[in-house]
Amino acid sequence: MSLQIGIVGLPNVGKSTLFCALTKHEVAVENYPFCTIDPSVGVVPVPDARLDNLAEFSNTEKKVPAIVEFVDIAGLVKGASEGEGLGNKFLSNIREVDAILHTVRFFDDADVIHVSGDIDPIKDMEVINLELMLSDLERVNSRIEKLERDVKRGDKEAVAEEIVMKKALHALRDSVPVRAVDFTEDEIPFVKQMAFLTYKPMLYALNTKTGGHNLQELNDGRAEKAFEYIKEQGGQYVLMDAQTERDLNDVAEDDKESFRQELGAQGEGLVDLIRKSYEILGLMTFFTTGEKETRAWTIKQGGTAPIAGSAIHNDFKDKFIRAEVIGTEDLLEAGSYAKARDLGKVRTEGKEYIVKDGDVMVFLHS
Repeated sequence: MSLQIGIVGLPNVGKSTLFCALTKHEVAVENYPFCTIDPSVGVVPVPDARLDNLAEFSNTEKKVPAIVEFVDIAGLVKGASEGEGLGNKFLSNIREVDAILHTVRFFDDADVIHVSGDIDPIKDMEVINLELMLSDLERVNSRIEKLERDVKRGDKEAVAEEIVMKKALHALRDSVPVRAVDFTEDEIPFVKQMAFLTYKPMLYALNTKTGGHNLQELNDGRAEKAFEYIKEQGGQYVLMDAQTERDLNDVAEDDKESFRQELGAQGEGLVDLIRKSYEILGLMTFFTTGEKETRAWTIKQGGTAPIAGSAIHNDFKDKFIRAEVIGTEDLLEAGSYAKARDLGKVRTEGKEYIVKDGDVMVFLHS
């Protein structure tokens, strides 16, 4: 399963630096706006200790992690929804991704240019979110106009859709993103078909600077207000230092932790961001393991056993018979499949089984 997260933000807030840190790819990174024009795509492995432990358990020859694709989209500016700063092209790029990683500068530094001069994260977030909302407003107004004739004829589906569209319209007019609106299960298909930009899950990467004047440390109210704003917008956030994480790409794996401590970097930074990105896409992981390969497979949360099987091969869905299932921790604790079976930890599950994150599975098909 290949789902993409688009990295957006104002020009020169660290988007391309973050992309380089994530993907270990080099794209142009300069201290001026619009350095990035065409979106770059990078495939990023999802850190998961369970995969490492299972590979060691099976003495496996090959280890394959789950992945997330990140797209580096050029900086948006005020007026993007009207074409300013190549806005139409950038908004089109955003529409094609499954979730949004909104990079926001979260430190004071007079030596690093900011497109609007002062450092105000809420103002920066509002510029981006307003452009996404204006684009959605144009889209929903156009849809309501197209529905008008069928609504007048009394077409039931058109009437039902119009109600949903007006619900989205009123929210957007009140500066509320579509993702923050409470839709019923029957209404959601109408929302999804519109590909609203503000319906996409959003994760905020609050870009700090190791050793710098970070807002969460200044206690001047800007950080607290930013956290509250993100909550109101129906988003989540991760604090990280893109430049330090990029610098760590050049450090040997065994030395990274000491290097991080020496710089005073807090938290797991990139690891937290990748895991949270995986989560906001609504993804989960199950595993297969053996001597030849241990692999993390990706499916949507709530997927059944046949759907999990189809992640391995299409035939596994239609020809699914049953699956043997055990949780990762139970398998590792048992020490072997044979012992796990003796302990009654290995279960046989059918087509209705809802796969749990961390399941280790063996599929039987016709």
